[in-house]
Amino acid sequence: MGDQAIIFLAGLDFEESLYIKKLLLDMEPEQQSNFIQIYAGKRRDPILILVCILAGFLCFAGLHRFITERVGLGIAYFFTGGFLLIGTIIDLFRYKKIARKYNIKMAARSFELLGVWKN
Repeated sequence: MGDQAIIFLAGLDFEESLYIKKLLLDMEPEQQSNFIQIYAGKRRDPILILVCILAGFLCFAGLHRFITERVGLGIAYFFTGGFLLIGTIIDLFRYKKIARKYNIKMAARSFELLGVWKN
């Protein structure tokens, strides 16, 4: 069911997909379904991150950091204008990596939430 469960998560990149498959490997079908539901609610689409970065050029620098739970950086971006737009421009090229890092963190949290964490 692991591959079938991943189908419900649109927009996974290769690295994120491998990580999710590894987590789903030893789960029962019901656990997989629960994991997918939890993870889908926490996951951020890279396009959303990109849109938030672009919003930083117009009005609210650092919005993408707030939605990826990097509040300290979000505040710093907001009060410095995205580090004088240099940080915002850099993040514009790194938006997929920012989304992947956040999504993998959320996958681990979702896995822990199910209580099936294994060493």
